[in-house]
Amino acid sequence: MRSERVLDIFKEITRIPRESGHEGPVTDWLCEWATAHGLQYKRDATGNVLIIREAAKGKEKVPTLVLQAHQDMVCEKLAGFKFDFRKDPIPYVIKDGWMIAENTTLGADDGIGIAACLALLEDDAPTGRLECLFTISEETGMDGAEALEAGFFSGKALINLDSEDEGQLFIGCAGGLNTRIRFALRRSAPSDGQTAIRCFVGGGIGGHSGDDINKERANTLQLMSRFLFGQLQSGMRLVSIDGGGKPNAIARETEAVVYVSDSKAFKAAFKAFAADVKEEFHSTDPALVFECSPAKAGMNPLGAASTARIISSLFACPHGVHAMSQDIPGLVQTSTNLASARTQKGILTIVTSQRSPAQSERRAMAAKVRACFELAGAEVEHMYEYPGWNPDVNSYILKRTVEAYRKLFNQEPEVKAIHAGLECGLFLQKFPGLDMISFGPTLRGVHAPGEKLELASMDKFVELLDDVVRNYE
Repeated sequence: MRSERVLDIFKEITRIPRESGHEGPVTDWLCEWATAHGLQYKRDATGNVLIIREAAKGKEKVPTLVLQAHQDMVCEKLAGFKFDFRKDPIPYVIKDGWMIAENTTLGADDGIGIAACLALLEDDAPTGRLECLFTISEETGMDGAEALEAGFFSGKALINLDSEDEGQLFIGCAGGLNTRIRFALRRSAPSDGQTAIRCFVGGGIGGHSGDDINKERANTLQLMSRFLFGQLQSGMRLVSIDGGGKPNAIARETEAVVYVSDSKAFKAAFKAFAADVKEEFHSTDPALVFECSPAKAGMNPLGAASTARIISSLFACPHGVHAMSQDIPGLVQTSTNLASARTQKGILTIVTSQRSPAQSERRAMAAKVRACFELAGAEVEHMYEYPGWNPDVNSYILKRTVEAYRKLFNQEPEVKAIHAGLECGLFLQKFPGLDMISFGPTLRGVHAPGEKLELASMDKFVELLDDVVRNYE
């Protein structure tokens, strides 16, 4: 298997729509690809696909090896960039050793995993039986892994190709769940003399709410709530607040429309707030943008009491690292992400996500978020919970991969657990005793525009995967 071939297949994948929940085009493409290559495949009712290559002559006794990647990608783009993830190919450039999507997400998470699987399947190297599993909707709730039925694959060892740091081998991950909050909105006419103002905070780096939650990056929804909380005493009334995107991404842009009595004083306060925040985040988010201008509000504002309840609860909502691991230095144990807010005419919907390998801590964090918003009169619902994956340091596939890494690169890989969620926890729940490992090339800016793939790291990733698969026994 050649790295160049993996990249060529990935470039083809960037032209196929595969937004979470709308993976139909890539699911069909995978099935068509299997047929074109004369390989057996099966597709379940959910959309998971398994493509099988039987063992080569002389390799019939080698245990079946499962390779796994997810079909979907996080679809995020810069504000104002005209792009439709349902039909447009991902625009990318190759620059300074990186493949970069400058205005959108790239989808290397986990398109590179798909491409590596397909390159192995079409390669003529003799191997044991390979089962390549492609799941759906990993990014929004691990729906595909959750829906897998017993017997869909037969292998007892699985390599997950959904990690983002070359040289690191992952044997454990956090579990997670989402918490959704809904406020019913009651509107009334603005007070006499009030005018509508639009506030915008953008330019945040954002990032993955698991991998990047400990990097102290700006959450623009949190920042907007912080500013508006400071304006409650002025009689300000909220019209709308909209920010963030996916539950597993840190909010990069947030807009709010409010009615105020003294627009001059409000704008001056926002300007002073912007100066403070830019200083606070000068290192992590140097491109933060703050805008404040007159608005044509299409809706009446909420009452003063409703405004105070919503803004106060948003400001009080926890965000970031809650606890570090007591066993693994530097590993986040428990966190929560204030992910998004969306205002419709009668409903404000807020989404948060909680992560921890420990179910008790994960649920306690979610309960804290629930308490925050229920005190403000919101309806709160927990959903899409998935389990963590506890490390097995005696894993055979881990031993085999470490040996291969040492042999190929003359150095030790790092063996780690990750705070991000992987489907491995669900696989282990459904297929007890499954031996697993996760590794991949180096990706940066995952779940945010500017996502990029380091090409040199992909060369090493492909070489390692090829060696493990060829020599597995």
